Amino acid sequence: MSFQYDPKFIRNFSIIAHIDHGKSTLADRLLELTHTVEDRLMQEQYLDNMDLERERGITIKARPVTMNYLAKDGHIYQFNLIDTPGHVDFAYEVSRSLAACEGALLVVDAVQGVQAQTLANVHLAIVRNLEILPIINKIDLPAADPEMVKKQIEDVIGLDASNAVQISAKSGINVEQVLERILIDIPPPKPPTDDIVRALVFDSHYDPYRGVMVYVRVISGELTKKSLIRMMATHKTFEINEVGVFIPQEKPTDILRPGEVGYFVANIKNTADIKIGDTVTLHKFPALTPLAGFKLIAPVVFAGIYPIDSSDFEQLRDALLKLQLNDSALHVEQESSLALGFGFRCGFLGLLHLEIVFERLTREFDLAIITTAPSVIYRFTLNNGEKLDIDNPARYPDPAHIEFVEEPWVQCHIMTPSDYLGAIMSLCMDKRGELLKTETMGVSQLLLTYVLPMNEIITDFNDKLKSVTRGYGSFDYEPDVYKKSDIIKLEIRVNEEPVDAFSCLVHRTKAEAKGRAICAKLKEVIPQQLFKVPIQAAIGGKIIGRETINALTKNVTAKCYGGDITRKRKLWEKQKEGKKRMKEIGKVNIPQSAFMEVLKAE
Repeated sequence: MSFQYDPKFIRNFSIIAHIDHGKSTLADRLLELTHTVEDRLMQEQYLDNMDLERERGITIKARPVTMNYLAKDGHIYQFNLIDTPGHVDFAYEVSRSLAACEGALLVVDAVQGVQAQTLANVHLAIVRNLEILPIINKIDLPAADPEMVKKQIEDVIGLDASNAVQISAKSGINVEQVLERILIDIPPPKPPTDDIVRALVFDSHYDPYRGVMVYVRVISGELTKKSLIRMMATHKTFEINEVGVFIPQEKPTDILRPGEVGYFVANIKNTADIKIGDTVTLHKFPALTPLAGFKLIAPVVFAGIYPIDSSDFEQLRDALLKLQLNDSALHVEQESSLALGFGFRCGFLGLLHLEIVFERLTREFDLAIITTAPSVIYRFTLNNGEKLDIDNPARYPDPAHIEFVEEPWVQCHIMTPSDYLGAIMSLCMDKRGELLKTETMGVSQLLLTYVLPMNEIITDFNDKLKSVTRGYGSFDYEPDVYKKSDIIKLEIRVNEEPVDAFSCLVHRTKAEAKGRAICAKLKEVIPQQLFKVPIQAAIGGKIIGRETINALTKNVTAKCYGGDITRKRKLWEKQKEGKKRMKEIGKVNIPQSAFMEVLKAE
């Protein structure tokens, strides 16, 4: 069954949904129904080919796949599904994937209803004027309530859900209807106005044998082997060696025409030459303006990544470069720390993104690494009017020169059953949040809009929200504004020496509690020395918390039995002298496990 090229028989779409609403399962059923994957090769979450994606049940990397479908009207249609991640941290991946589509399937769980990230991703699709086909999944569960979910979609999102497709992706009920509805509801690609080559780069990945594989959606013109192309953002020129489509593995073809989705390989060795969202055009007859929608992505959470063994530094650098290729949102710059040696300061889109990068470095590249506590960018205005953006406590300016500090705030949408309103309000008050508005969604759901300081939500907000709402609450956030704030540097000293890896920038009201917690944790994890070790938390010159690790002692008078007390006193004095001398020249080596333990405690 082969597809004869005709733009009106092409449909490009993606699936948007909250985590765990059945997006990957629906993609599996579509692959089966269109016979794209042989039955013997089929496995669950087929498009999630990373072990990490399978374990966590989330999509991290967008995967395209081309399917040929024999419709009831007798024509063969080409369906290009561009799978998108669901998590708020990967919103840029989602927005680029949507830019390559004409429509989107909105999958909503028939039990849980509309959730916060469903709202965020649908909003991205509506802004891009995509046709949205609502699909209610998991209708075979005993607690399913499709009518309530339809009403929610209409009230919350404002989409007409009266003819939403009701399916069960796991058992395959009504999935055939989805394919037929895609033909009707999602429009074919718009015919190009000219023959100038324009293709949108919506992803890329690194193949160790062929270099960078670039994923494109052709808007106008044709891409063939031997075409000499130019990337419009980086002004680099390459010759294409191979073009092809994904079914779901790469399959070389002769040509990519307008409306089609595929890839090309062009001996691109350097990861920095490809910018996601860029426009590909011909070198000889270039397009005058790039396609809309390209923006350089700004990281919001920063953390240091250091190798546990300093000899792994080169390997870590190579691994980060390779990851950057598959993940254009990862920002990397080199830095060094007194406690941890040479490493990298990395910028991420959020905390899940940080976790994923950390896991991929340890698994795929077999590296032993540690990360410092995540932080955000604070804006410092100095007395002389100079402005500084600082995310690293080591660069904290002299407090005497600071006029004021601003910190980033985010607007946060929390969806929750109304029973947990009190618990959520007290959690947000604890995080210095301000409630903007409360809206009711259906009978028992609430949508709360809060503004919160970003540094309060990047560490443990999601975990706490899940625990106070027993897993029913969900949230997503978008950057809001910078506001003046009382941000200070909390310094941790071990044996009078400041340890920069534990220092952090915190709000004054939280500094004392945090300082004491870190000191208490360090007392547990730093091994005893032969002398007393003080652990202190300080703000400027003021000590706000202290713990002491007692010395390992030897009973020097054990061999004295009987006799005069002066013999014992003499030995004790000698021991005291030795301890004093040792404290002056002794150094406390903090084990790597201590860094990990403290970061976990935070």
